Amino acid sequence: MQGKKSMTILIVVVLLVAGLVVFVASRPDQFRVERSALIQAPPAALQAQIEDFHQWPHWSPWARRAPAMQVDYEGAERGVGAIQRWVGNKEVGKGSATILESEPGQRVLIQLEFLEPFRASNLAVFRFQPEGGGTRVNWSMTGHNGFIGKAMGLVFNMDKMVGGDFEQGLQQLRMRVEES
Repeated sequence: MQGKKSMTILIVVVLLVAGLVVFVASRPDQFRVERSALIQAPPAALQAQIEDFHQWPHWSPWARRAPAMQVDYEGAERGVGAIQRWVGNKEVGKGSATILESEPGQRVLIQLEFLEPFRASNLAVFRFQPEGGGTRVNWSMTGHNGFIGKAMGLVFNMDKMVGGDFEQGLQQLRMRVEES
């Protein structure tokens, strides 16, 4: 009798775990986080801040979270081929950003490689659209969700986690260029 009860419990646990695995595997393979802000500045002024990694400490939300963050610059001074590598505290981790494309007044495409606290390879895009005497800046990030990423997505909402950072960064970018 005891053995039959143990076997029933084991079967239920195996079915629950299998169900969870199937559910996690069915989650989206891609994620996207996106925020925008209307900033009273021309696209060129905004693009100058974004495609020059030396300017990021002035407006990036992560620079303020890790004031002792070590940042190294490689490649081009700005625009396509510019690279920044960072090592920071546990909030900002370790990784690199490389500008892949820069279309004047239109967009900047950046390859992000996160090494710590987790490994990920994502694309960030800044788009500029003239609007009402200013510029609508759209900041997005897309990436692939492997099984672990899908499982983490059940507990952590990427849009809420990173979206707030994007909002803060856009606000700081607004203050930087509007006050210049």
